[in-house]
Amino acid sequence: MLRSGSSHTVCLKYHPQQPVDLIDIGDNGRTRRRVYWIALATLILSTVVNSHAQRGALTVPHALDQLTQQADVIFRGSVISTKVEPHPRLTNLMTVVVSMRVAETMKGLPRKSIEFRQYIWDRRDQLDAAQYSKGEELVLFLGPVSEYGLTSPVGLEQGRFRVLRGNGGQVLAVNGRGNLGLFDAVGKRAQTLGLQLTPRVAALIRKPQAGPIPLSDLEDAIRTFKGTR
Repeated sequence: MLRSGSSHTVCLKYHPQQPVDLIDIGDNGRTRRRVYWIALATLILSTVVNSHAQRGALTVPHALDQLTQQADVIFRGSVISTKVEPHPRLTNLMTVVVSMRVAETMKGLPRKSIEFRQYIWDRRDQLDAAQYSKGEELVLFLGPVSEYGLTSPVGLEQGRFRVLRGNGGQVLAVNGRGNLGLFDAVGKRAQTLGLQLTPRVAALIRKPQAGPIPLSDLEDAIRTFKGTR
């Protein structure tokens, strides 16, 4: 309900996939009904926002130390298989079940393989299994598993790093935000906690830049931060 001036009340009634009804109630009590076909524009805007929330992850920014602290499990591994299916109990929710072979565990119990279920709400994620590709090598920062058996990377795309092979065989890692903000304020927090950083990690913190970083530096930083709270 919107009020305009002191003499008019405007009510906006909306239902998905139906026209928007705008009712203008005048001083004399007569109601003039005007139907505006703006539902399509509203739905388009809603779709853009929702798709950005899934693909672009409208989440609170997380630096690397925060990702590490909030994750229950951190590991590097490769995707074995994916399956998009309804949640076994909450059947109205679509999920993707991801099975991975673990090469190295950096936080949590060591394991050779892992399987987790992640909620997905964007239709595109249902078509491509939330962009988990068979054979892809990833470093994942998985959060706690909920009572419904669901988990996801901390900060969504922020806690999901693709492992890349650069020129000359260099192994790199980059998350879904291109490592943007990955080391923001990390140096101050590390200094406060009295953490000893490797020279290479310290250099990354002093001059933070977006873009892939060496996988070995990422792993060194994770090991440094995993015991802090």
